Amino acid sequence: MLKLVLITMGFFLVVILGMALGYIFRKETIKGSCGGISALGMKKMCDCETPCDTRKAQMEKETQSS
Repeated sequence: MLKLVLITMGFFLVVILGMALGYIFRKETIKGSCGGISALGMKKMCDCETPCDTRKAQMEKETQSS
């Protein structure tokens, strides 16, 4: 049992080290997919009555560009 835990921990450490080295050398952050919630036709991700300031600015920019 202890052997399995150590192997699993070692695997996760190798993965984390690989991600850290990738960031250090490429200076790129992890990016999201090209779809997301807006691909489903939804305007907001939450059930808030009013959107936050960031979302309001984005909506205003979208209406100006249309």
